[in-house]
Amino acid sequence: MREISFEEFQNLDLRVGKILKAEHIPKTRNLLRLEVDFGTEKRQAISGIAQYYKPEDLVGKKYVFILNLQKKKFFGYESECMILAAENEEKVSLIQPDQDIKEGTKVH
Repeated sequence: MREISFEEFQNLDLRVGKILKAEHIPKTRNLLRLEVDFGTEKRQAISGIAQYYKPEDLVGKKYVFILNLQKKKFFGYESECMILAAENEEKVSLIQPDQDIKEGTKVH
């Protein structure tokens, strides 16, 4: 695995976002459309986590997202950020702050 410099790490825009809305994307098995509040703005994330999480279990919760990835379209929906998760062969676990923290808070 390639190491990155601290300066490269600082270029990542990692922030806490609160999921306002989550729904299955029609005609897909694993994709959810998430509407996320980052305090000063709202963004849409498309994530392949439907086999691990129900939409209603995500709404109102805060997770860590990366905001400065290139935007990408999935089935006609544009993903403007990406939720971070740990994954192995059996499970996916979304990354959450361990205490309540304001939406938009930067992750270092």
